Amino acid sequence: MNRREFIALAGGAAVWPLAARAQQPTMPVIGLLHGASPSYLGQFFDALRKGLSEAGYIEGQNLAIEYRWAEGHYDRLPALAADLADRRVAVILAMGGTEPARAAKIATSTIPIVFVSAADPVRTGLVASLNRPGGNVTGVSLIAAALDEKKMGLLHELVPKASVIAGLFNPNYPGAKAQAEEVQGTANRLGVKFIMVTAGTDAEIGAAFASANQQGAGAVLVGTDPFFNSRSGLFVEQAARHSMPVIYPQREYVRGGGLISYGPDFAEGYRNGGIYVGKILKGAKPAELPVMQPTKFELVINLKTAKALGLTMPPTLLATADEVIE
Repeated sequence: MNRREFIALAGGAAVWPLAARAQQPTMPVIGLLHGASPSYLGQFFDALRKGLSEAGYIEGQNLAIEYRWAEGHYDRLPALAADLADRRVAVILAMGGTEPARAAKIATSTIPIVFVSAADPVRTGLVASLNRPGGNVTGVSLIAAALDEKKMGLLHELVPKASVIAGLFNPNYPGAKAQAEEVQGTANRLGVKFIMVTAGTDAEIGAAFASANQQGAGAVLVGTDPFFNSRSGLFVEQAARHSMPVIYPQREYVRGGGLISYGPDFAEGYRNGGIYVGKILKGAKPAELPVMQPTKFELVINLKTAKALGLTMPPTLLATADEVIE
């Protein structure tokens, strides 16, 4: 081999690894936009990862995630969504209420959006219909915000002597007014006086329980809200401090010492959100992916908390409970 041939061969060997790397597929980047905080998502992150892995994606191996958190400040969402759109992420996974998905939809009409939301996506204008969403948006509707009538009935059954029941809602949450109106209507049908108390910060949660107590409430219904769900421990603490029977929107409250909850399996919702992101990364179109809905709702009861409150759990509730914590 002469000198010229050797140089050509060596040069080709040096260039080949660069060319091979250039031909490797670029790792897709998705944007995760959440209305609450990292601490709230932490309890569901394994479920989200499971959904992504079932679709063939593992963060750090063949998928990157850009995180954006509103920390319960919903007015931050438009700027966070616009930032993800400017970065041209492959998919925006919008979770923690309707507002993240709404903000993402305003920010982009081309980037696919997958939502995980407790509200009705048709009523809130996210999709045209459940079966054929249309546009660039689809996802998982947990329907938790539509269960307040059922929660009110369960609370009345558990504490039938409570002539006054308080509804605790976040005034910063766009769906709070509709939730309160639904609870008010149910209270009227049950012949119970309904009072509304509000909290939008940690300090206001304690003040809301104190207000409910002062107004003679015999029980409290906690509305569905990402900020509330990220503060479940604080709610349970305040309920115990005021010796107040409380019904919550998801089981995580009850596993942390709360009395009773009724709602969808939020972890399963996050898992399904991950699955849909994977499908879209593989070429599926959001417009053709039907909005997923829960197949069942869970009633969870904590007997230890009931005993501490001096409550006897009705046999009908125990018989229908999906989980009883003793």
